[in-house]
Amino acid sequence: MKNAMMTVAETAARIEAGAILMVAGDESALAQLPRGAWIGGTSVYFMTGSGGREDRQNLFVTELDAATAAECRHVPSAELPALAEGSAEFGATMILIPAFSEAHRRFALEGASYPGLFDRPLMGWISGVALDEIGTKAPKVFDGATGQAHEDGAMLLRLTLPATKMADLDILNLFAQDLAGPLIRFEADGFAAETAIVDGQTVRLADYVAAKGIDTRLPLVANYAGALINVSFQSVDAETGRVQFYAPVVAGVDYRLATNPGPYAEVFASRISGDGGAELSCNCILNYLYGELEGKSTGSFTGPATFGEIAYILLNQTMVRLKLVAAEQAAAA
Repeated sequence: MKNAMMTVAETAARIEAGAILMVAGDESALAQLPRGAWIGGTSVYFMTGSGGREDRQNLFVTELDAATAAECRHVPSAELPALAEGSAEFGATMILIPAFSEAHRRFALEGASYPGLFDRPLMGWISGVALDEIGTKAPKVFDGATGQAHEDGAMLLRLTLPATKMADLDILNLFAQDLAGPLIRFEADGFAAETAIVDGQTVRLADYVAAKGIDTRLPLVANYAGALINVSFQSVDAETGRVQFYAPVVAGVDYRLATNPGPYAEVFASRISGDGGAELSCNCILNYLYGELEGKSTGSFTGPATFGEIAYILLNQTMVRLKLVAAEQAAAA
């Protein structure tokens, strides 16, 4: 795979040459691309080789040159439970979903239960918009095969890989649970909550956040059999008592506040030192913002800064990365 920031003209030339692409950029730039074997999602924030940057003219392009075939498919929200159907025996599926859409909500709440979801690598991200356009402009995903843009549903790029290659999907989460902090549970699933059970006591969550001076730049963290999964705070409304999250909390799951990882760029650099990079990666817009990554490098891990990351399920404040490895190497691992 190859990753690069490209102009619209450069990207169009690769599409017309028959390249299989995954593209991120502003809606106006994506809308200029010709039809072909590509899918795209709106984003204007990127981690590049020279550091993080906002760019509304150029596109971040990943050329999936190891794939022997590709199929673009738009899946409406109501059909998401069947999204794993039709995956190639040797392959992987790239997925893009617009932020704040019905598909975003449904995938977040129900995705882990979809039949066959974990049978083949599923990697992608939640498309977004410039921060000053939230609420006035809808995030979109693009079907390169038809030229259509969608504000809802999931855009899939099903890849067939040679039998000698396998997709290795991984996440890098900078956050750990503060085991000395409170144990937090919720009574219902959802992207918002007014109450929570903190160390066995029911509290009005917005009041608790204010009274304890909780830094909402740090997520809640759940431990799923050793896998640490973040739920990021979106907003805290003191008047209504409603706390909004970027991913759903799940009833009955034990959450704890995250510990502060320290300077993001430095921590990323130390965690990925000697890793060798990834063919495809995306990082959370919250890491980009809170870590002040504009102009700072995360090494060889380049890609869009997104409104959510997908490694089988929806993730927050996480970097998702995908490599292609020799099949025998993956089997040995």
